[in-house]
Amino acid sequence: MIFSFCFICVFALLVNKVCLQVTVEGFIGGSVVLPCSSAEHDLKPQDINVYWVYTARTNVFDIIKGENSEAGQDPRYKKRAKTFPDEYLRGNFSLKLITVTETDAGKYTCLITHSSESNTVELILKESTVEKETDPDVKSLSSLHWGYIALPVLLIIVLFIIAGFLFHYRNRLQACSFSSATTEEQTTERTDV
Repeated sequence: MIFSFCFICVFALLVNKVCLQVTVEGFIGGSVVLPCSSAEHDLKPQDINVYWVYTARTNVFDIIKGENSEAGQDPRYKKRAKTFPDEYLRGNFSLKLITVTETDAGKYTCLITHSSESNTVELILKESTVEKETDPDVKSLSSLHWGYIALPVLLIIVLFIIAGFLFHYRNRLQACSFSSATTEEQTTERTDV
């Protein structure tokens, strides 16, 4: 009975620990927020020390005594890693990565020293669908653009054909009327003679 109770407690702790590992999906070229929060709230700034690391060895972002610190930050994260300072006192130390690249995929750990808490976030990246979604739009705009050009050109060609037909028809009418006028003159001349 005691063994079963201990097993359930250990199992519950392990399940709880697994739940602290979060998976976040992002897109190459976009931005993504990696969550990290402390169970403790109403913190004092001087007690807040948080370290974001990538694959347990690359320094991504540090918060020292409630202030952002770029000392020791890996150069590839400079100007791309941001936090939310207004949220620190509430225990929110989430990290925002902007202009995400393929090399950003992997595990990030947020170590909160005042409470010995750590959160692990796995970033999974997908190819951006924005370009694929806009390609059909660009193609349809392009075909629409050609439609705007082709329609007037086609209309002009049709007008030239109609004008040519009318010009030819008019000349035929004139030829016919000239021919009939000539025939009448000849007939009149013959009757006069």
